[in-house]
Amino acid sequence: MDWGMRNRLSKIIKPKTGRTVMLAVDHGYFLGPTTGLENFRESIEPLIPYCDTLFITRGMLRTCVNPNIEVPVMLRASGGTSILGKELLHEGVTLSVEDAIRLNAVGIGYSILVGADWERDTILDFANYVNEAERYGLIAMAVTAVGKDMAKDARYLALASRMAAEHGAHIVKTYYCEGFEKVVDTCPVPIVMAGGKKIPELDALTMAYNAVQAGAVGVDMGRNIFQSESPVAMIKAIRAVIQENATPKEALGVFKENKGKFRKPAHRKSGVAAKDDSAKV
Repeated sequence: MDWGMRNRLSKIIKPKTGRTVMLAVDHGYFLGPTTGLENFRESIEPLIPYCDTLFITRGMLRTCVNPNIEVPVMLRASGGTSILGKELLHEGVTLSVEDAIRLNAVGIGYSILVGADWERDTILDFANYVNEAERYGLIAMAVTAVGKDMAKDARYLALASRMAAEHGAHIVKTYYCEGFEKVVDTCPVPIVMAGGKKIPELDALTMAYNAVQAGAVGVDMGRNIFQSESPVAMIKAIRAVIQENATPKEALGVFKENKGKFRKPAHRKSGVAAKDDSAKV
């Protein structure tokens, strides 16, 4: 890894702690206006100051994010299917490396689907993207996407994460599971935990705590933040766990302390996405 890549990686994973709080707000690329992101700009603007990295699509970055932000950006580079399609996870390349550089991204995220009929397509496309990313010094994050009918156990996630690393991923985003230590220990590159579908705040804080205790460098969390009753309070609580080594109970105290200080944007509930948004990362 050359100097430029190491520098970009240091913007994602903070050198002082070796940890990162990534804010995932890329869900609209297959879910549309999912619950909590109906008014995208209004929803994420108050959250940006509390994240270490913003994981987003290029369209929403261009139209909804102030270019003066200091937080580094990672861009979603795969897509092509929707929640309504028959092949939800059969994704392809949707972002060129040149456009990622033009938008001053530090890296990209790309979904691979190990175990599905089209795993070869997604893995080969990701490997080819790594070739291009490394040519320009960009960080490539593999997202081990999992369909509704696929297992989220240590055996499967260790397999998917290791394959991602073997094909050149610099970071792997994967789910938390029982025996998460095996997933981390057998993957030679940093792992960030995917937040997954919305669960109660204490459960999400506990999951994040357990993940970093098992060796993850942090989280790439979305719905458990922007769908919380108080998104700003929740991201502050997650930050307490990841960057300040707070326990879940201490972090819940941070959440409760800040809950009344920050008003959640009022949105009308979306239909399709709200019903089916647990389908994948």
